[in-house]
Formats: sequence, C-alpha cells, structure tokens
Amino acid sequence: MLHLTGYDLPLAELERFRQWESATPGHPEHFLTPGVETTTGPLGQGFANGVGMAVAEQMLAAQFNRAGHAPVDHHTYAICSDGDLMEGISHEAASLAGHLGLGKLVYFYDDNDATIDGDADLAFSEDVPARFAGYGWHTLSVDDANDLEALDEATRAAKAETERPSLVSVRSQIGYGHPELTGDPSTHPEEVEAHMREAARAEGRDQRRKWQERKAAYAEAHPEAAAELDRWQEEALPDGVFDALPTFEPGEEMATRKASGAVLDAIAPEVGFLVGGSADLTPSNKTSVEGRADFRKSNPQGTYLRFGVREHAMAGAMNGMALHGGLRPYGGTFLVFSDYMRPSLRLSALMGQPVTYVFTHDSVGLGEDGPTHQPVEHLMALRAIPNLTLIRPADANEVPFAWQAALENTDGPTAFALTRQGVPTFDRSGSSDVAGAEGLLRGAYVLADLGVESNAGPDLILIGTGSEVQHALAAGRTLAAEEDGLAVRVVSMPSWALFEKQPEDYRRRVLPPSCTRRVSVEAGVTQGWSRYVGPEGHAIGLDRFGASAPGATNMEKLGFTPEHVAEAARAML
Repeated sequence: MLHLTGYDLPLAELERFRQWESATPGHPEHFLTPGVETTTGPLGQGFANGVGMAVAEQMLAAQFNRAGHAPVDHHTYAICSDGDLMEGISHEAASLAGHLGLGKLVYFYDDNDATIDGDADLAFSEDVPARFAGYGWHTLSVDDANDLEALDEATRAAKAETERPSLVSVRSQIGYGHPELTGDPSTHPEEVEAHMREAARAEGRDQRRKWQERKAAYAEAHPEAAAELDRWQEEALPDGVFDALPTFEPGEEMATRKASGAVLDAIAPEVGFLVGGSADLTPSNKTSVEGRADFRKSNPQGTYLRFGVREHAMAGAMNGMALHGGLRPYGGTFLVFSDYMRPSLRLSALMGQPVTYVFTHDSVGLGEDGPTHQPVEHLMALRAIPNLTLIRPADANEVPFAWQAALENTDGPTAFALTRQGVPTFDRSGSSDVAGAEGLLRGAYVLADLGVESNAGPDLILIGTGSEVQHALAAGRTLAAEEDGLAVRVVSMPSWALFEKQPEDYRRRVLPPSCTRRVSVEAGVTQGWSRYVGPEGHAIGLDRFGASAPGATNMEKLGFTPEHVAEAARAML
C-alpha cells in the first residue's frame, strides 16, 4: 500500500522483504520504512500507541484550535488482530481510551478467527464487541471485509460518534484473493497501480494543500498561537529555560523524588509541551505540576494524565504521544514496576523516542513495602537496553541536571531512578571539597579528591550511584583521615550511558587506568560493575532480594553504610 500510494518505497524494496538493510523489515519499523508511523512488532503495542496519538491530538486541539480555525483536527485509525486483543496491554489501553472518551479514535478489528496456533477459538472465545462496550466504546460490525459500501458506512458512523472511541469488528478471510499460481503477473496488475497513482496520490496531495491553506489562515488570524504551535511541533526548548532550574540548600536531607517534583514545577511553565502523569502514584512519584489541571473527558484542556494502574498502557501511550509530535511525554511509577512496561520502554529506545520515565522508590531504602516492591536487578536491566539513558542522581542538586539531560536528549528515552527516602544534599560551596552537580551531565565526575595531590593520582577510587554516594563520600573521608591516610577519589556516577558518550581522555581523567584499586557501591545487583572496578576491584551491591523493614534498617543490615564501604576498601587493599 505504501508503494502504491506514492511513498519512497520502490518495488525493488518489496522484493527484498526481510533482507539485510532493506526498507521492508519483518515487522514495521517507523524509522526505517517511509510512511510507517510506529514500530509494532510485539502484539498490542500499536493498540496503545494509537491511544497515545489520539490523546495527543485531543490535547493539542484543545490548546491551539480557535473558533473557525482548527489546525489540529484528525482521526487516528488502526487495524488490530485477535492477537492484539488478547495481549494485556490492549485491555489496559482500551479501558483508558474509553474512560477518556477519545471520540476521534477508530479501530478496525480484523476478526478472521486465525492465530499462529490455528483457529482463534483454541484460546480465545470472548465477545469482543461486548468487552469494548463495557470499556465505554462505540461498537459496530461489518460482516464481510470485501463489502466496501458497508465498510464506508461503518467508518462514517464511527467518525460521527464524538464522545466515545469506536471499534469496528470486520469479518475477514485470511489469504482471501491470493492467486493459486505464484508469479502470476495478475498479482500486481497495472490497473491497480494506475488507479492508485491517479486517485490516492492525487487525493493525498489535495488534502495536504487544503491543510496548508487552513494553517496559513490560522496563522494570519492567530499569529501568536500559530507561532507557539510551531514551537511545540518542533519541541524547541525556550532560550534560557534551564535558568529556571532550582537549587537546594546544602545539608538538608531531601528525597530525590521530591527534588524532581520541584524541578517539574519550575520548568513545566516554561515548556508547555512537556506533559505527563503517573500510573496511580502521583503523590509518591511527585509528577504533578502546580497549576495544571487533569486531562479528562470533561476537560480536554488539562495537561496532566491520570493513567490509572496501567503501567504498560502508560508506556505504550507515551510512545504514541511522542510519535504524534508536539508533546514531550513523561510518566511515573515505582522502579520495580518498570518490569510491567518493559516491552514499551524497549520500543521507546528502539524508535529513538524522547520519552521520560520517572521511576521512584529506587532501592531497598524504600523500606516496609518489602521485597515485592524493592528493585534489585532493575538498574542493570535498564542499563542493558541500548539507547536508553538511565540516570540515578546522588542528591537533590543533581536532579535538575538530570531533567536537563532528559530534555536535551532528543534521540531516545531517559529514565530516572529516584529515592523515596531523604538523602543528604552535599555542600558544594567554594570552600568545600565537593564538586558541582553539573557533572551529572557527563555521566560521572570527581565528586571529591581527599588527600590527593594535584600532581599525583589517587591510591583508591570509590564509585557510587544515587543514595549510596553519601556512603562512598563518608568512607572516603574516613580513609583519608586515618594515620596512614590514603589519597582517595570519590566519583559520583549517576549515568553509565552519559559517561560512555564522553571523550576517552575525560573518562581516563575521572577513572585513571593507573589506579586499579576501586570499590563501587550501589544498592542493586553487582553484575556489570566489573566494567568500572576491574579485576582488582570490588563491587558492593545486593545479589539477593530485600526485606520488609524500615529503610534505614535495610540499608544498615545489607551493608550500605560508610563503615562497610571503608571495611571493604581496607580488605581489598
């Protein structure tokens, strides 16, 4: 269809289907094939993407359309299969779409009773239209996919329904019309190509021209709004936006999740296209923005999203919002529940979409909720995803720079790992031995050189992330102050991904190869830390599950204290 309707997809690319470096991969890839708007390999992902696209259309229309002028005005269509509708993400997303009343969302259900195992009734016998009606959708049926008049009538009825999303169940026969003889030239009749070239391509050009005329008229009538819409579409950050980033008083204990909420309150008014929400954990994730109303069926002007307990759908919908354009979505949940959204998060990275994931409650330090809610393997699991930037700030003043890094990252998603519990805000004043928090932008930086002469390297390097940096710093001060005091370097490493992007000479300055005595400390699995501590170093971590106890007790019992870090360093030495 893309080939026939005029996209840059010559027949030669169809003949190279699923071959190396062809533009026709085995599953749709939006950055690879012209005209493909999202990557939908895993079933159900496209369903959730479409919900996000419809949210974006409605949100942008509410922000920018004016009486007599509607520069944002389109429906979102998708075709979904039996397999799509079996996947859990489609249930979550359908429920959300019905609740939000996304009246410009139209899905065609290809009801062909076929799955890979065989007939769909081997594992699937529900009444699909009844389920969608229960979600608050408008449902219609077409008995024969080849009845074009019936399809047209159903489509018009779906478009006429403005209060509910629509599902059109279409009975089809898999493989209908396939020629008995392969290679039959009638497979690609010249009449079909001529018709598509003259009809579909001409219609497309005409619709594009009409939209450009409408947008020009809108710009003439509402120049300021039109200019702002262009800025949103380009997702251009305002000049000086990062001047609004807050700073936090040294010495105060503050959870990094709380600092993140303060940063959002400061920058969101400057960046209108930064919109987001939480999967029913708004008070915990600190993702709401002061002065912003909820996006609801009754209030499409709202820009805060209540996704409900639907982590997977939230991530899939955020991908759709980002793909639609004009919005930079963020969404919050607990770090441990990144498992519930991992397929969509992975596709964020594969598609290079600038989605921001606000993960809080990032370690056993969250306390009494216990091991079911305490992430252990999740930091490393997220680091394993190519093109995902994971950032775990050490204190409140690293958090604003984490948000800066996320907003400047237009090539892929960013995930924050933020604490529930308070952590010390380091004294970074001129008289202190602690470096500036802007080092976060480089992934890792020398937080403190304790007893290290300017012309000599350290005897020992302590590397920490997040809430454990405080223990590395305290242990470093203890070791440097001992009678045979060591020259100790303390490194804050909030982001492996950002650090690996730095020039080699910078990375060698932070972690000089000549110093092989290194200790890392992170409240998560130790797998992977050999990259930075090397064969002679030691990784302090957590290769077990946590426990239900106060957070401070967990940290002490599981070895995340300055004393334990110092002991581990002495033992290694």
